Amino acid sequence: MIVQSCYRPLVIALQDQFDPELFRALGDETRLALVARLAQAAEPMTVTEAAECCGVHLSGVSRHLAALRNAGIVEAQKHGREVRYSLDCGALALLLRDLAGALEACQAQCCERKEK
Repeated sequence: MIVQSCYRPLVIALQDQFDPELFRALGDETRLALVARLAQAAEPMTVTEAAECCGVHLSGVSRHLAALRNAGIVEAQKHGREVRYSLDCGALALLLRDLAGALEACQAQCCERKEK
């Protein structure tokens, strides 16, 4: 079947190149708000500073930031007793470009098969 074989390269690319933690991390409204907050920040932020965006208890914000860090899109730097978080814009952009590339390759392959 064309549809199944058409998506196979995309499935393989997703399995090989993308950690499911990225999609889990970006699939949460609070984490998306934190990503936006960090993206707008001029410098790394503490949990307290980052929490101003979302009305979630500090322990919850800390867990959300940990999920974003585990997904590879937030960096944490310890400064004395504080941990400061920043968005790794380059890493996020690269991951999203790779995803777009995998989707475009799948689409191109699907179009070639449909034309045959």
